[in-house]
Amino acid sequence: MLINGVPGDQISIHDRGLQYGDGVFRTLRIHKGRALHWSRHYHKLQQDCTALKLPCPDAALLLDELQRLAARQPEATAKIIITRGQGARGYAPPEHPDPIRIVSLAPPPSYPADCYTQGVKLHVCDLRLGHQPRLAGIKHLNRLENVLATAEWNGAGAAEGVLLDVAGNVIEGTRSNLFMVREGELITPELSRCGVAGVQRERVMEWAATTGMPCRVGQFGLADLLAADEVFLVNSVIGLWPVRELHGRYWTRHPVSMQVREWLNAAD
Repeated sequence: MLINGVPGDQISIHDRGLQYGDGVFRTLRIHKGRALHWSRHYHKLQQDCTALKLPCPDAALLLDELQRLAARQPEATAKIIITRGQGARGYAPPEHPDPIRIVSLAPPPSYPADCYTQGVKLHVCDLRLGHQPRLAGIKHLNRLENVLATAEWNGAGAAEGVLLDVAGNVIEGTRSNLFMVREGELITPELSRCGVAGVQRERVMEWAATTGMPCRVGQFGLADLLAADEVFLVNSVIGLWPVRELHGRYWTRHPVSMQVREWLNAAD
């Protein structure tokens, strides 16, 4: 782990990331010592920092730090955290922040092979995401909704949870973006009021544009999801998981999901 480029594992208790969740993060894969889709991840990081009026570290600096760690751990999951740094007591951000950047690697997770071949079971979370357009799409450090939602299904036979918002719209997984296929069209939830817009979501939409498959961003509820021909999840760590079971609905065929995954893997 590097903190502002120096090996260590401690930050001040006055850091605003700790005190208020005042910061952003990105999670990405390191494969053969290389940060996959680095330019996309950095662009998202830059956008999120801009939305919070947080200075974003230089791309070359962050990439150098990732590569320093990856030289010793060429297969890993990387996490970049940017906080606003320390400030005076109270919510008001400092006029001239001194951001803290934390770059760390962890061993890549290992998932059962059937998550990729047969699909996964999803749990519909009771927790409903609140609406906050100013934070929608951003991977900020306050992830309490995700923490509480994950506690609902953890260890209950499901691999992931589906999150709806307070209006009953399907939004995402607790750690993934969601797509459904219905009557030849690819559909993903609209994220203007809540949710996180991940890099793999962007790539799936690029696949659709490349192959000519209609792709739509829109609002839909649980009943629409259950009526889908296919459902799948994506994020930068798991890749793509087709869904085999949700709320009593079963899917046994995943032809579009398999095509998308093959394209995503080939482009890594």
